[in-house]
Amino acid sequence: MRTIGLLGGMSWVSTGHYYRLINADIGARLGPEHCASLTLWQGDFAVIAELQRAGRWDDAGQILAGGAKALVAAGADLLAICANTMHLCAPQITAAIGSVPVVDIVEVVRDQCLQLGISRLGLLGTSYTMESPELYPVPLAAAGIDVIVPDTAQRAEIQRITFDELIADVLTDQSRATFLDIASSLIERGAQGVVLACTEHGLLLADGDLSAPVLDSTILHARRIVDLALA
Repeated sequence: MRTIGLLGGMSWVSTGHYYRLINADIGARLGPEHCASLTLWQGDFAVIAELQRAGRWDDAGQILAGGAKALVAAGADLLAICANTMHLCAPQITAAIGSVPVVDIVEVVRDQCLQLGISRLGLLGTSYTMESPELYPVPLAAAGIDVIVPDTAQRAEIQRITFDELIADVLTDQSRATFLDIASSLIERGAQGVVLACTEHGLLLADGDLSAPVLDSTILHARRIVDLALA
């Protein structure tokens, strides 16, 4: 088994979600006594969140690059950024660790879309993820997949729920209903599936909740991480 390096993702709720998914999958594949060989780096998300709000992505990337170096020094054979948004800093992180592979969450979502025959994908995530012209749109467009996002007011409400509630592990029926309504509106606009492109969003929606497939990027990402760890 290769040692997994996890760049915490970025709230403790998100990091815990990855830890549970990866270890549960290892146990399911190898037997209940088994767990993942992994090392974890977790910074104070408040620092990253402030840099996000200020648009200081290079500075945030430097922090995560330092975390990635620490993971490699601790013996990690492969790395994963346990967040969608912070894949915006992936070039800095990969440059910092040389040949150690980083499991890209967007590539995992792209591959799942291709497998399901989805050519128009609705995207839910933080405002930074939804409004990025490059993070999801560019690699998915290269695979023939269009990306659509909620309108301005809907994006603002998703951001509020994410940062005021979900990163603190607060779940409400009202927020669940809001996510359901927004995701349904993307399907009405032609989305053939909806990706939950934020780790915590899987706390509110799951596959089967909508009339189209729900792709939980965290579940897909964790599965690919385990695939590579056991390869």
